[in-house]
Amino acid sequence: MTTPDPKRPTSGDAAEASRRKRIIWTNVALVAAFIAIVALAFALLRPQTAPPASGGSSPSSSSSSDASVPTVRADSHVLGEPGTSGVTVVEFLDFECEACGAFFPLVEQLREEYAGEVTFVTRYFPLDGHLNSRNAAVAAEAAAQQGAFEPMYAMLFETQAEWGEQRESRAPLFREFAAELGLDLDAYDAAVADPATLERVESDRIDGIALGVQSTPTFFVDDEMLRLEAYEDLGAGIEAELAGE
Repeated sequence: MTTPDPKRPTSGDAAEASRRKRIIWTNVALVAAFIAIVALAFALLRPQTAPPASGGSSPSSSSSSDASVPTVRADSHVLGEPGTSGVTVVEFLDFECEACGAFFPLVEQLREEYAGEVTFVTRYFPLDGHLNSRNAAVAAEAAAQQGAFEPMYAMLFETQAEWGEQRESRAPLFREFAAELGLDLDAYDAAVADPATLERVESDRIDGIALGVQSTPTFFVDDEMLRLEAYEDLGAGIEAELAGE
């Protein structure tokens, strides 16, 4: 009878080793998937940092705000009809900002939930790191001059994946959006070319910096800046203001 060689692995040992290897690689895959999900969630929730203001100073260097600057001006864009509660939500946004795009469905949901009760206001805060953020804001402002701010606002966010994060001007695409919305293209072109339209966009950004805006999106509820750590914080802030807390 032949004596088994103790150094030679048996078929049972090989099967066990294979099973352990499969378990190890399965665990590695699960961990990698978990890390990817956490990273994606963090990227969506993390506000994007605003660029330094002119002169080299960064608005993030100070958390103070200028109390003399209003969060809402006479020419600020109201989404839908003003609410009757006196509570106003103001969002400083960049149309190319992915976090703003992620918050867009939530804002729409809250507008529906608080329709007729809460006023929702949008203000521009284009970031220098986004090549088309100003082009998009100018397109929205040009549409606003024809009473179509909200349709253009929605279209820009709904198509963000199509034009965002690109290294060439997408102004021609925004003109196509204007055509789809049925705007007078001659008037649209004139508004886009008018320096006053860009100045209107920049005036919002200047106000935002004075108010302490450092990232997009930044929300104010009745002049108080919200510190968001989760999507639910926006609705909670509205509820707290409605309750007078």
